[in-house]
Amino acid sequence: MRQDITDRSGRGLRRGREGRTATSPPLTYVPLGESPLRRLPQLLTGLALYGFSLALTVRSALGANPWSVLNEGLEHRTSLSFGTVTALVGVLVLLLWIPLKQRPRFGTVANIVVLAYASDLGLLFVPEDLGLPARAGLLAGGVLLNGFSVAVYVGARLGPGPRDGLMTGLSAATGRSIRLVRTLIEIAVLAAGWLLGGTVGAGTVLYALAVGPTAQFFMPWFACRATADRADAPPRTRRAAVPAQHE
Repeated sequence: MRQDITDRSGRGLRRGREGRTATSPPLTYVPLGESPLRRLPQLLTGLALYGFSLALTVRSALGANPWSVLNEGLEHRTSLSFGTVTALVGVLVLLLWIPLKQRPRFGTVANIVVLAYASDLGLLFVPEDLGLPARAGLLAGGVLLNGFSVAVYVGARLGPGPRDGLMTGLSAATGRSIRLVRTLIEIAVLAAGWLLGGTVGAGTVLYALAVGPTAQFFMPWFACRATADRADAPPRTRRAAVPAQHE
């Protein structure tokens, strides 16, 4: 997904009030010690919202993203909760990082833990067996919230989640594009989830089409700028970014 939320230079874009283009920083890892009072709450808030958005799409019963389809299918085949399955799948995916020489960061561990609790809490509070209009609302709201939360937690730049790291690791190991690798992973996960009994439907298609553009729209507002980014930015970029910060 990351390739969909940045331009060719690795930076997101947004328009200022006067039509000038301002750049957001790249989404590479920045150590926790830099601006922790802003970035740590941003990471945890984004992950909590992401977990809750997963619960909304599951309760809609109209189809969720491929990983939620897999988690739902595994939930049906075990006595574990949806959140617990989500955490265990995250750990298993993390083990695949070892041969790919990927390094987990603080955000990677937080991704596993916070998503598990937030998604279970969401499923606890969101009722089941709602009418079609209410379920359609849950689906639309869940997809929108999912894209927004991706921008929030990725923008904190504290390390990728297990699935994002698998994507980038396989791309580096095979020399294939991020787009191709992510697509193949999503297809494989979706097929496995469907075979296990996960819900596949219109929501799965809506998620695939809408989450990337939604995250791209919100990313410039949440991508944290590190000291090194400000030092390396050309003068023109720095001047263009000033008015956008006050919108």
